[in-house]
Amino acid sequence: MEMVEAIKRAGVVGAGGAGFPTHVKLNAKAEYFLINAAECEPLIETDKYLCRTYPDRIVSTVMQIAEHLGAEHTVIVLKEKYKKEIEALQTAIQKQQANVEMFKMKTFYPAGDEQIMVQQVTGRCVPEGGLPLDVGCVVDNVGTVLSIGDALEGKPVTDKFLSVTGAVQRPLMFCVPIGTPIRRILEVADLKISSYGVIVGGPMMGKALVGDAAIDTQVVTKTTGNLLVLPKDHYLMRRAALSVKRMIRQSEAACIQCRMCTDLCPRYLIGHEVRPNMVMRSLYKEHMDMEPEEYKRCFGSAVNCCSCGICEMFSCPMGLSPRKMNDFAKRRLREKGIQVERNMNPQVRSGLEHGKIPTERLIARLGLSQYVTHTLPELKELEPDMCFIPVSQHIGKPAKPVVQPGSRIQKGDLVAAAADGISANIHSSLDGVVSEITDRGIRICRKEE
Repeated sequence: MEMVEAIKRAGVVGAGGAGFPTHVKLNAKAEYFLINAAECEPLIETDKYLCRTYPDRIVSTVMQIAEHLGAEHTVIVLKEKYKKEIEALQTAIQKQQANVEMFKMKTFYPAGDEQIMVQQVTGRCVPEGGLPLDVGCVVDNVGTVLSIGDALEGKPVTDKFLSVTGAVQRPLMFCVPIGTPIRRILEVADLKISSYGVIVGGPMMGKALVGDAAIDTQVVTKTTGNLLVLPKDHYLMRRAALSVKRMIRQSEAACIQCRMCTDLCPRYLIGHEVRPNMVMRSLYKEHMDMEPEEYKRCFGSAVNCCSCGICEMFSCPMGLSPRKMNDFAKRRLREKGIQVERNMNPQVRSGLEHGKIPTERLIARLGLSQYVTHTLPELKELEPDMCFIPVSQHIGKPAKPVVQPGSRIQKGDLVAAAADGISANIHSSLDGVVSEITDRGIRICRKEE
């Protein structure tokens, strides 16, 4: 419990993107502890950088976490092509005589999805709507592990490592205070283009910022791992600008029911009931007066979609958007109060191994091949004059501000306390003065305005 309390005080959340409060996840015992260093999406450099740069700290912290969990198996999972990272981690394991295994995955998407990872390493399938813990596993991102190491030394989460890739002269790594405006990072990132959009995260599941206004309001959070810079007229930018209404019309008119969206779905292949082709086929009657059971039959499988994007970015020969239609169906199911039964014992379907999407083919399909580089990114540090720290950077309830406008604070001070239930503490990333508190977050300036 001492470890859990230290993690809670420090405000550690999943650094890989989901942002689940780590003190909740680690308040458990597990047979397997898996460390996710597989960098799920292409054109992200953060996890690889951390493995190369901090292997000793990663391994020592992993052993502490594994002891706390009572894990019989401790496994660092990454792609077999990560030669430098594997060498660095193996050297650290040997030096510390650590009881840590390495599992090397093939280069496919979505190798870094935690449920796919659990199945690949253990052979077990996580239940629908479930967690890895349901099958005796805990999965933490390698960046989360380093934050846990800091927490055990009394250091809260105040900074974030992230990569900047895409239309840049060379890929860069940044270590910046949480709340740093994204525009500030892009100003020093040596971009190749002057008119651009940004995807926060990776090209498959990241958040696309198409206009300048959207970029100007975005800041680095505890879950920001990458900024992908692309021309405004790039396919991914144009696709992100499509409205749901237009996507529905396209789907009603053009879906040929080839089933590729379903047959290549990673969650379908590990036994989950995910049938985007059924959702697509039924869209024409969604607005009709349907009985709940019929509605569930047509659209219920959408609740098991993990939004990996394979169906719309790779599988569909018509360029449609099954993922967005699943998102639409999920929202409508919630509005109608329709509950979908869960399969607690999914079984792998035939075709799992053949359904893995090669990352190189995916990159080519997305029109990103020109942005692939084998140059290791350089690290840049950036000290902004102002940060805007969101009070909701995690799954669960927003944190509650505990400071007032005009308060002088130091880096590491608690500025928003975790709410009751699932939530996380948030700390100042700067020495400065609180200049503004809104429903969204807390603005801190180095100098009093």
